[in-house]
Parts: sequence; structure tokens; C-alpha cells
Amino acid sequence: MAAVENGDTVKLSYTGKFEDGTVFDTSSEEVAKEHGIFNPEREYGPLVFIMGAGQIIRGLERAVLGMEVGEAKRVEIPPEEAYGEVNPELIVSLPMELFREANIQPQVGMILETSSGLCRVTEIKEDEVVVDFNHPMSGKTLIFEIKVEEVIKGR
Repeated sequence: MAAVENGDTVKLSYTGKFEDGTVFDTSSEEVAKEHGIFNPEREYGPLVFIMGAGQIIRGLERAVLGMEVGEAKRVEIPPEEAYGEVNPELIVSLPMELFREANIQPQVGMILETSSGLCRVTEIKEDEVVVDFNHPMSGKTLIFEIKVEEVIKGR
């Protein structure tokens, strides 16, 4: 059997967890239901990507490179190989007046679409709202249980 190489199309089953064991994503409908993250609008099944094309996070791509069909393993991916560290410059305070003008009642945890991208409301003060433009998984170590289901050799 040939190992996964750059340019190959890979079908990968996976379950992603945080360090505390909380499952945040999976390719398995059964696992999603078991962990309370099932989305009926999602189609479950192996993740399909082209190795080396940057379609998945760098740490996961690095872990899959060289694996063979049927091979499974557990990998720990630090923030710098996943969604990066939290950048304090992407946490900003906005005047409450902006929200009033837009007829938005901010709530902690609310996701907003802005001209600068998506952000999450993290704190509400009397005259301002603190929002975070970092990816929600920034600063987190991710643990994946992966299995290569199929490899279609590239060029």
C-alpha cells in the first residue's frame, strides 16, 4: 500500500476534541449524536481533501502525510499548527452607540458579521461592547482521532 503524498485525494474519518475531552467536531453521525453536537442539516461522512493544498489545518495535514489506508492514530495539534494563538489586537471595544444605531441588542456570545469579518461579543459595558475577531478556536490545542479511509493517488 502506498503512503499518502502531496497531491493525493484523501478520505479521512475524524473526531476532534479539546484537551478536556469535549468533542467539537466529527465525521461520524453516531459520535455527533452521542456528544450532543449532531446537526441534522449536515451531511456526515469522511472529510475529502487534497493533500498539500492547504484545505485543512496545517497540523492535521502534517499528521496525515505518510499514513496508509486503514491506518488510524491520535494526534495533538498545538495552536500554532491549528488556528493560531489569540491575538490581543483582534479584541476591540466598540461604542454602544454603534449597536443602538444598527438596532442591535448585543449579548455575550453573539456572533456578528461586520465589514471586518465575523466577531464574537465577549463583554458588555455601559458605554461599550467588547468584541473578539479571533477564530473561536484560537489558542486551543486540538486532539484528533483520525483514520485514512481511502487514498486516490494524485498526478
